[in-house]
Amino acid sequence: MKKLVLATFVSAGLFALHSCKKQHQDLSTGTSDSAAVNAAVKENLTITNGEAEEKHHQPLTTLALSENTYNFGDIKKGESVVHVYEVTNTGKNPLIISQVVPGCGCTAPDYTKEPVLPGKKGKITLKFDSSNFDGIIHKQAEVYANVEKSPITLSFTGNVKP
Repeated sequence: MKKLVLATFVSAGLFALHSCKKQHQDLSTGTSDSAAVNAAVKENLTITNGEAEEKHHQPLTTLALSENTYNFGDIKKGESVVHVYEVTNTGKNPLIISQVVPGCGCTAPDYTKEPVLPGKKGKITLKFDSSNFDGIIHKQAEVYANVEKSPITLSFTGNVKP
């Protein structure tokens, strides 16, 4: 009987901990953190240190990629391989690459941080570490920039061999 009571008590405690979400109240506005985050997302704002800040909207431009996919071919397991995607600003406003987000931790991105002026070129570099892979791989990264169809997807493939 004691085991049944103890099991019931533990189950109820775990259920209460799991199902209850603590929300912090913002005393100045009376809104919870989650409500502020949802409102910021709807209004295209950025959350920094719990406060919403308006994103600086950049005028849109257009771009051309040297390619949006690349095949490394055979890669020796444990080898790191690198490919540079060239991007050309084909629009009338400066191109601003704000972020490159790889699909997994095996890929490290780098990119041109300064604005790419119209007619000029920038670079997006993806470095892949094959240490934890065998066989055919297909990886992607999303490029966020001030273009209409952002994010742009870059991808690469390869065959990791022992």
